Amino acid sequence: MTHHDIHVIGGGLAGSEAAWQLASAGFKVRLSEMRGGGDMTPAHQTDGLAELVCSNSFRSDDAERNAVGLLHAEMRALGSLVMTAADAHQLPAGSALAVDRDRFSEQVTRTLAEHPNITIVRERVDTLPADTPAIVATGPLTAPSLAEAIGGATGADALAYFDAIAPIVHAESIDMSIAWKQSRWDKAGPAGDGKDYINCPLDREQYAAFHAALIAGEKSEFREWENVPYFDGCMPIEVMAERGFDTLRFGPMKGVGLDDPRTGRWPHACVQLRQDNAQGTLWNIVGFQTKLKYAEQVRIFRTIPGLENAEFARLGGLHRNTFIRSPVLLDHELRLKSRTNLRFAGQITGCEGYVESSAIGLIAGRFAAAELAGRSLPTPPIETALGALLS
Repeated sequence: MTHHDIHVIGGGLAGSEAAWQLASAGFKVRLSEMRGGGDMTPAHQTDGLAELVCSNSFRSDDAERNAVGLLHAEMRALGSLVMTAADAHQLPAGSALAVDRDRFSEQVTRTLAEHPNITIVRERVDTLPADTPAIVATGPLTAPSLAEAIGGATGADALAYFDAIAPIVHAESIDMSIAWKQSRWDKAGPAGDGKDYINCPLDREQYAAFHAALIAGEKSEFREWENVPYFDGCMPIEVMAERGFDTLRFGPMKGVGLDDPRTGRWPHACVQLRQDNAQGTLWNIVGFQTKLKYAEQVRIFRTIPGLENAEFARLGGLHRNTFIRSPVLLDHELRLKSRTNLRFAGQITGCEGYVESSAIGLIAGRFAAAELAGRSLPTPPIETALGALLS
């Protein structure tokens, strides 16, 4: 396919969803992704489309009592590729929708590659299209050359935040004579049985020692980014520890609703691991994003009861994210006000989370499809999750 109606730049969650919506509406799409074409980001590990970099959780799937769950339902109703792949590869995770990250990405990649209206090009895009329609969905790890071009087009400084990644542990290295499987409050989710998490309990003394080790542990330094703030949704575990002795115990390490079978009581604190692949051989440590140096991660995390002999499939890390000032720069259809042939979608717009990023990609694709067809698509009502996300 040499001719295309629209150029989608970026093959993450938002770009993949936008390309799918456009192709499904009958338009020819050029989908550019730099991974696999000789470039890589500081956070990605594969060249698969829609790779899940941080957690493997799409959060709550409860459409009646949770806004994210409602967003899931709305996206399913609109034929979301991301939600179709997530549902096909879901893992036990209590009331959350967690997925096998590799199989999820493989399905999205395969589905897009097989669509006759989509051409996937492995290339780094350094400049913005001058006049052809395009959706920029390059994410918070946009290549520096394109980020510079975006800055030139917007005439505004981008916002920047630190983002972090949690470690992943091999299941066979977890001591299940200490740890146990249970979802908080025994709540079963769409793919679970109420025993979807591995729990590692800490008593008060163990928690105090762990807290002290986190604060004293050697961290990676990023002097050129020292004034860049952390994003609260992915704050490093040691930064949370610095905010107060009990911050972790009332955050990612809370023990409420978890019954330690050895004591019959809730633990003083608890580290939870969530299944990361369909085989159940990999588990990620929930909420343990970190900027600790690799050797320190191994040393400190092996002091957690049940993880004394933990073998890590991936250690945690830190990277810089960049976003545009969407409320100022974009119109109600996600077009750049100064260059209306360009739309932006996904995390580069400042939305946070896999589901939200995919949803913005979905609606950007539908806005663009309507415009290409010579009509206008009404903005989703504010009463909907999609409409609220856009407002």
